[in-house]
Amino acid sequence: MMELFALFDPVHGAKKLEQQNFLPEEIDTLEQNFLSYFFRVMEKSNFNIVNDDEVELAHSGQYLLNLPIKVDESKLDDKLLSKYFKEHRHENLPDFSDKYVIFRRGIGLDRTSNFFFMEKVDMIIARAWRRFLEKTRLQKLFSRKKNSKPKIDSKKNDDLASEIEDKELYVERIRLETMDLSFGNLFGKVTIQEPTFEEVIVLYRRKSPKGQDDRAIHVKHFKNIPMADMELVLPEKKNPSLTPMDWVQFIVSVVIGLVTLISSLEMPKADFWVVIAILSALAGYCAKIYFSFQQNMATYQNLITQSMYDKQLDSGKGTLLHLCDDVIQQEVKEVIIAYYILMENGKATSDDLDLQCEELIQEEFGLQCNFEVMDAVQKLERLGVITRDSIGRICCVPLKRANEIIGATTEELVMKARQS
Repeated sequence: MMELFALFDPVHGAKKLEQQNFLPEEIDTLEQNFLSYFFRVMEKSNFNIVNDDEVELAHSGQYLLNLPIKVDESKLDDKLLSKYFKEHRHENLPDFSDKYVIFRRGIGLDRTSNFFFMEKVDMIIARAWRRFLEKTRLQKLFSRKKNSKPKIDSKKNDDLASEIEDKELYVERIRLETMDLSFGNLFGKVTIQEPTFEEVIVLYRRKSPKGQDDRAIHVKHFKNIPMADMELVLPEKKNPSLTPMDWVQFIVSVVIGLVTLISSLEMPKADFWVVIAILSALAGYCAKIYFSFQQNMATYQNLITQSMYDKQLDSGKGTLLHLCDDVIQQEVKEVIIAYYILMENGKATSDDLDLQCEELIQEEFGLQCNFEVMDAVQKLERLGVITRDSIGRICCVPLKRANEIIGATTEELVMKARQS
């Protein structure tokens, strides 16, 4: 996998491809081979593709990012992943899976305490605007086209159920959107919380400029990304647009200004300077809203920049090396645990060994997992340190004999060389 990625590395990959003189069809095959290896490593590392339901759930609420952020899909390639998913079917993929794919592993929790004055005002205006649309039956004019799937109700998803390793983990979402409008909540400090993806990896390719064939594949690794702020990891983000609060302020100021202006003009003796003053005030207030929005956008862009600095773990080759190291460690740990159980408890069937390994992990580390017993047994058989009796039960050779069979490790050889 690392050798293949060297051909598609955003830094030096183009030069290596040029040196190899591959045909376009050969490059297509190589990049699909890389994706096959990459997805296999992600599966071995217990990363899951963020599916459509999780995306809908993430978009059903807000956390710290209150400005709408979208991806400029015109800057992303849609051929690389489309071809892969056409040959390797996956269920419930999100709409953007032809342009970029998001992997996640682990569920955590993020809490933030603050006054959130501007966010609370925005929430109140948004609620009032929503009720106004409902009362006037104008909601259909502003609502998006209905999807084929039922829309997730954000009010009913304050308890997030995420299935991990066949076990359900419930994380309560505490958000301003569902907060009670009490005096203490409006004017006091409140704490909001959101489930996080402990690790997130994003893979995508930028669209090639005209006349060029950019084959670079970008891989980025993040940590502790709140679900509702998943926009943080999106590639090629567009600048945010106005919030409901900005639109309401703008519309109300324009309406009030126009009403005042018309009333002044209808007077028998309309004062020219009064009209100029009204127009100037209206223009000044609109300019204030615009520049306030620009300031808010700059603030949130700084938040995104800081979040990227704090939350981005690695990218490109560094991410792949981290994944490979994770897989190797996991494979070794599986073998050690399986051998330890056989050494301590004696002969066992595959099912018994599987159960005993899971119980050991639960007792010693407090973790529930689905132990891949057959994978561990196959590795132990290849090493030659286990055998089977006449009825198929698995048993291990003594520890000293197992060490002799495996031989010295690379680390042991290095230590001996240093000592000599």
